[in-house]
Amino acid sequence: MILYPAIDIKDGACVRLEQGDMGRATVFHDDPAAQARAFAALGFEYLHVVDLDAAFAGEPVNVAAVERIIAAAKTPLQLGGGIRTIASIEGWLDRGVSRVVIGTAAVREPALVTEAARLYPGRVAVALDAREGKVAVAGWAETSELSVFDVARRFEDAGIAALVYTDVARDGMLAGLNLDAAIALAAAVSIPVIVSGGLASIADVAALLEPRARKLAGAIAGRALYDGRLDPAEALRLIGSARASA
Repeated sequence: MILYPAIDIKDGACVRLEQGDMGRATVFHDDPAAQARAFAALGFEYLHVVDLDAAFAGEPVNVAAVERIIAAAKTPLQLGGGIRTIASIEGWLDRGVSRVVIGTAAVREPALVTEAARLYPGRVAVALDAREGKVAVAGWAETSELSVFDVARRFEDAGIAALVYTDVARDGMLAGLNLDAAIALAAAVSIPVIVSGGLASIADVAALLEPRARKLAGAIAGRALYDGRLDPAEALRLIGSARASA
């Protein structure tokens, strides 16, 4: 189990949204690179970074901010937001991103994801952003007719590194993770599943370590870390203890 701290970038700043709504953004840090350094210093082993503006634009926007994060933190990171071409994937991996996360293109151009996974094994993940079970795209502004399971099964044998499952209704709302849905997804496919959206407290971290959640590969924490509801040291200690006793 890996706990990924989220760094979402809008207009060059580190923000958190509520339910993916760009009009409901709270700025938590004006320097995403400094936030990345802080997370690395706390002992987080992997960062989750999203270029929110790029998710709507369909192409990289906050390039300089992401590059500063890569240079500052020296911590592996996965990056999502507007990554919809092989050239964009290659560009980010060459810049030092460890793993790219593809969302919209996984729905609209699945062959691109398959080809990217072939070219860059272990370095391509798929974002499954769910709204009432259907996958949302284009920065969550649109909802497709495809279910989370429909899209996940497309890539069962493609060699992708992970599925990042987010319950849009819970994201940024501190309502608790939708563990039932994430666990059902992990049971349905062989691809590692990372759950996101709503992680609110140490109780959520403890729930991730229960036997029923053993197939989940990780979770993403956002607002709870920024507003102090989740003590990062306590969360990492709990995960470390679970690993040691496994």
